[in-house]
Amino acid sequence: MTHPDPQTLSDIHMAAFSTARGWSAKEIAGLLTSPHVFTATIPDGFVMGRVIVDEAELLTIAVSPAAQGQGFGATLLADFERIAFQRGATRALLEVATDNFSALALYRRAGWIACGSRHAYYTRPDGTTCDAVLMERHLT
Repeated sequence: MTHPDPQTLSDIHMAAFSTARGWSAKEIAGLLTSPHVFTATIPDGFVMGRVIVDEAELLTIAVSPAAQGQGFGATLLADFERIAFQRGATRALLEVATDNFSALALYRRAGWIACGSRHAYYTRPDGTTCDAVLMERHLT
């Protein structure tokens, strides 16, 4: 399997998470070395996840700002769920910042439910922190 270019994914991630810390090409390349990690891409976005045994984790989903609000996030989320299920996952988890309202709405529309929280999970470029909502979805 050929993975997409880490620099391209990093550029998308940095643009999509301009108020948070985007991932570097080196970080993405490191994740892509794992046999458990998978990606699905579109020209202006990507999703990255991993499956270990029967549990999937959505590592990140990113859509370029110019392409946001057009349903690409929902498409990528559905791709993640499908691939994770095909790889044997029956349950999926993710963390999302409490102030990422569009992502929270996307996940809720797709049937994800809050199952916990992580205090001060994200550190912003200015040094402030933000809590995360832990969400889960059973895959069928």
